[in-house]
Amino acid sequence: MSQFDLPMTAVADLVARALAEDIPWGDVTSENLIPVAQQGVGRIEARQNGILAGLPVARAVFAQVDPGLEFEPRLSDGMTLQPGQIVATVRGSLRTLLRGERVALNLLQRLSGIATVTDRYVKAVDGYPAHIIDTRKTTPGLRLLERYAVRVGGGHNHRFCLSDAVLIKDNHLAALRSRGVDLPTAISDLRQNIPHTVTIEVEAETLADVAEALAARVNAILLDNMPPELLADAVRLIDHRAISEASGGITLDTVRAVAATGVDLISVGALTHSVRSLDLSLEIEV
Repeated sequence: MSQFDLPMTAVADLVARALAEDIPWGDVTSENLIPVAQQGVGRIEARQNGILAGLPVARAVFAQVDPGLEFEPRLSDGMTLQPGQIVATVRGSLRTLLRGERVALNLLQRLSGIATVTDRYVKAVDGYPAHIIDTRKTTPGLRLLERYAVRVGGGHNHRFCLSDAVLIKDNHLAALRSRGVDLPTAISDLRQNIPHTVTIEVEAETLADVAEALAARVNAILLDNMPPELLADAVRLIDHRAISEASGGITLDTVRAVAATGVDLISVGALTHSVRSLDLSLEIEV
């Protein structure tokens, strides 16, 4: 299975909800101006440099609005885009083509924007073993697609949801300390209640926090908002006894210095929470 594979049943459900939002009781413009029989061709074109992501999703949009539309990809996800390149063509009923235009473009632009930014972060740490990973700071309802776009851009995925893994962060730690419970005790109790397959990660802000997490034999340690010098010290202290993850305000300007500390993972919320959509358009020929 390719790392780019998408569960298309889930994609179909996402697309159906997006279309229901955009055309709840029809397209009053196209349905009153364009005859049913009028045919056309739509060209999806790039207007910016970037990385393409979301073609299977765009195809699913047009397939739902009209199974008779012919969707022909000219490129594939993960390919580099240049302004003026034709990404795909859609041929068939002009009325239904226009019905799916905005939803298809919105999703394609969003996912390509995520893949493009991810690609920049991955290239910024080239030569270091650190993986760029996403976070749960995703658009509600679109996490499946946005995480796919991260993979297309060369990044990796963190836990998908709160059910996937234990991640004990600052608020959890504050709640434990307020009850006088130390971390090793809390984790010992936790292990009695979770399957052995569930991993445990703990957030650390100081070297003392790192030492406490190591004593609790966690699987991974999230090194939060540490400057590079402290990060390097933390990585040396961990010494491969747990996976090391750097997180907190990491930008394209700082990510290479973070990677140079030797961390295993670098999580970047900006891959999904504040990314700009890539500029794509659909041009019609009639």
